[in-house]
Amino acid sequence: MTKMKITLFMLAAIAGCLMMGSVSAMTHIVGGGHGWRLPDNQTFFEEWAKPRTFGVGDRLVFPYRPGSNNVVQIDKKDFEDCTQKNVIDMYYLGPTILDLNDTGDFYYYCGIGKHCEVGQKLHIKVVKGEGSSGSPFAFQIAPIHSVTDTPAAAPISIASSASSVQNFGMVFGLLAFLLSLFT
Repeated sequence: MTKMKITLFMLAAIAGCLMMGSVSAMTHIVGGGHGWRLPDNQTFFEEWAKPRTFGVGDRLVFPYRPGSNNVVQIDKKDFEDCTQKNVIDMYYLGPTILDLNDTGDFYYYCGIGKHCEVGQKLHIKVVKGEGSSGSPFAFQIAPIHSVTDTPAAAPISIASSASSVQNFGMVFGLLAFLLSLFT
């Protein structure tokens, strides 16, 4: 009888997990591989943020070493003028990880030296919906060239299947756990 109750409980838990769907929170690494440091041009961080959607529940990660940079959260006026008249928060011990819990416009810059003036500043708008890193990831497969003079076909665009792999992994893991209870 006890085994039957455990089995029913596990089946209900698996069904609940499958019906719940995947969590859609994103972790945004500010600046991507460049990180949170002096940019090569004044619009670097603006361009980095432009294709992204920042949703409630997402995380914003500012990767930097303490002492070399910091993160200052300010209002719009201070952001535009690179001043610190209305500082909301300051973070010095990098990397800084911020949970995006509210909708609205948020402004950040590095408060060291003239870093803000040369473009180490970020404005994001957090929305109620899901976050995204921009357009769906796609990569190009280059055509195989033969020795003949026949023109090559156009590259093939393949969309990422990461969510399918994630769903398969979740189901497989739950089934493995369930089977481990019976052995």
